[in-house]
Amino acid sequence: MRGFLLFVLVALLVAAGVAGYFWYSMEKPFGKIPPEGVFLEIPHGASLRGASHILEERGIVRSALAFEMYGRRHPKRKMVAGEYFFDHAAPGKEVFWKLANGEIYEQPFTVHEGDTILDIAHDLEDAKYLKGSEFLVAANDPAQIQDIAPGAKSLEGFLFPATYNLPHHASATDLTAMMVKKFREAMQGIAADRLEPLTPGTPLLAGVYTNRLHDGMLMQCDPTVVYALRLADKYNPPLTFKDLRYESPYNTYVHPGLPPGPIGNPGETSLRAALAPAQTDYLYFVANTQGGHFFAATLAEHNRNVAKYHRLLNGEPAEAPESEATHPHAGLANKGKR
Repeated sequence: MRGFLLFVLVALLVAAGVAGYFWYSMEKPFGKIPPEGVFLEIPHGASLRGASHILEERGIVRSALAFEMYGRRHPKRKMVAGEYFFDHAAPGKEVFWKLANGEIYEQPFTVHEGDTILDIAHDLEDAKYLKGSEFLVAANDPAQIQDIAPGAKSLEGFLFPATYNLPHHASATDLTAMMVKKFREAMQGIAADRLEPLTPGTPLLAGVYTNRLHDGMLMQCDPTVVYALRLADKYNPPLTFKDLRYESPYNTYVHPGLPPGPIGNPGETSLRAALAPAQTDYLYFVANTQGGHFFAATLAEHNRNVAKYHRLLNGEPAEAPESEATHPHAGLANKGKR
């Protein structure tokens, strides 16, 4: 009997030791995480046991067995496949819930309204997400939009401006697919007409360009010239009158009608304005230096607005003194964006 009691006591001590080790493994931080952190991939289809061993092998948890046993206490929570990032030593319990909640590593990246594929490529490389040249290869393949734009030469115009949460090893094709998908969703929302009313200024801009096209006028849009020069790696701001004569099918100072393709990536507001331009007599506009525009229906009125624009740039009052003669300016549709 005494031997049996001794056996039971030893067994209890062992059990307590094991329980204590399991508790310690899950409650206390473990691992020496390098300053650059640790990326770890949990593959699709990995079991709890498989994930436990991956974590132990990479030095993220102290005990694969303790991690697995803890997971079995939560049978409804599964390990979410994906890439995870660890930048500090953490208790096993914290690691478990990180994987169970699917806190996959993502990097926010923003495409701004009007950004071109060249802008996006530059920003991706500048943020060290991937090489700009890799993105340009993907962005110049229009296969993803052949159903909606069969004549497109690239994805320019279809990479929707938004903030995207990118995985650590996203490919350039992955990124363009996300952006095109967002564009399609935006167009579906516009078609369903579930959106807020537009501010007057945006449809007015669309109305000016629509009027100029209808009247057979050159669009004379500065951003088309900038785009043409950037494609040729010849853009050196600010625009000059020589630049406005640059030969390119995108230059709307030289060629009538619309350019052969988009010159940037429009957001929801711009898309909606293009679909429903304002009914107006305006044929000209110029920036007002405060984020808006001066609009005009005649060249004479536009010249006066251009003079206002230059006075405001110089820190002068918008209206010239009565004694000051108005200096004539070239009648350009858009002098607001350089």
